[in-house]
Amino acid sequence: MAAPVAEPIGGPAHGARKNTTLPAWPVASILALYPLWWALGLGVLIFAVMAVPMLFLLLRRRLAGRPLLLPPGFAWWVLFLVAVVVSIGALGVDPTGTLPEHGSGRLPAVVYKLAMYLALTVLMIYAGNLTESELPKKRLVKYLGWLFVVTVAGGFLGMVAGHFEFTSPVEMLLPHGVRNKGFVQSLVHPYAAQIMDIVGGDKPRPAAPWGYTNTWGNNFCLLAGWLMVAAWQSGRGRAKFFAVLCLLASIVPAVVSLNRGLWIGIGVLVLYVAIRYVLAGKVWIIGVVGVAAAMLTVAVLATPLGEVVNARLDNGKSNGVRSFLIDRALDGFTESPVIGYGGTRNTRGGRQSITVGESAGCERCGNFTVGGNGQLWQLLYAHGAAGTVGYLGFFGYGLWRFRRDRSAIGVAASAALVTSFSAMLWYNSLATPLAFMVLAFALLWRNATDRHPTERNSTEGDATR
Repeated sequence: MAAPVAEPIGGPAHGARKNTTLPAWPVASILALYPLWWALGLGVLIFAVMAVPMLFLLLRRRLAGRPLLLPPGFAWWVLFLVAVVVSIGALGVDPTGTLPEHGSGRLPAVVYKLAMYLALTVLMIYAGNLTESELPKKRLVKYLGWLFVVTVAGGFLGMVAGHFEFTSPVEMLLPHGVRNKGFVQSLVHPYAAQIMDIVGGDKPRPAAPWGYTNTWGNNFCLLAGWLMVAAWQSGRGRAKFFAVLCLLASIVPAVVSLNRGLWIGIGVLVLYVAIRYVLAGKVWIIGVVGVAAAMLTVAVLATPLGEVVNARLDNGKSNGVRSFLIDRALDGFTESPVIGYGGTRNTRGGRQSITVGESAGCERCGNFTVGGNGQLWQLLYAHGAAGTVGYLGFFGYGLWRFRRDRSAIGVAASAALVTSFSAMLWYNSLATPLAFMVLAFALLWRNATDRHPTERNSTEGDATR
């Protein structure tokens, strides 16, 4: 086990100790001001922007003689990052059944993903190295709970003003030919909802402020638990009442989103939390879950929301496409099982024929994105077994390492990670879902080091030297 780095003998010049404090503002500003970043057109780009000062502050602290702690199991994450980089070498390969394209044409999207993975790595290390005096865990939990409120508000915005959108300041600064590209639009152009024909006719599906309806649903599941933890930790009745009211209100946009993955994710979240509480001897949680489920069932059946649910269950238009893309991803994995292809590919044609393609009149007829229908399939296809093992190994190790943490933060953080594992079957993680996953990991990590000094000593074995 590596020993933490000691201060140089005699300290810094003139006996003055260098500043090794990590300020909270890089993390706090991302989370607390996210609606502002979204409106400005920065959105997910804010993670890359803030990674620069976070990296500088971490290096300054390290150069001042303080050890830089790395997350437990970080070797798994390094394996994943190495696989992402190495797999770029396969960008020029055109797997069977995909549209041919020069590797340089695929490079911008791949560079973006790599930059985001690195930025979120910095975020995780920075958040994990913050002390209670620099950023209390309770405050970080409040920020995450606040973002659930933002998610619910964005859901209602998408419901009542589905066509709401505007040109952001960042978008205005971009050249016309660049800002009109679909990929760039998804990053810098704020809009309230995605308009899609799922149950007959174009209908708005909440997306704000996360860019996509699927990302909105993913973040809904990842953030829901933090609102309750923040409210109960506050000890104030008003905060608890608001949290319960917000959760009840969130049912409406959650149902209207027509997002079956979200519905499954909430079920996984509730089931996991209930099991953790029962194992801790708090059997009363079974009664609470039973009453909540009964109330939810009555609320849905007694309102028009029931019709929305039935309509969605009767219209599984995406099932065939998802199955088709899973098959293509697995076929591609068998052709390049170790490092994958560096990124996604577009299929040649559609499910019925290779002559069918995407068009203005039928955007969902063909040329589907292999690896765009779930993080697991993207990992297998884009980064092969090496990247998949590294990614799953890191978060899986974290769940095992901190499995005995029965605190509210520990249960909520592990529940978020468990939910993210189920979401991998149909949701992609970049960028905000993965950000909330690494922050959940950082909270588990900090919870262990703060509660048990011996855990900090073992964690310091992962410190840079």
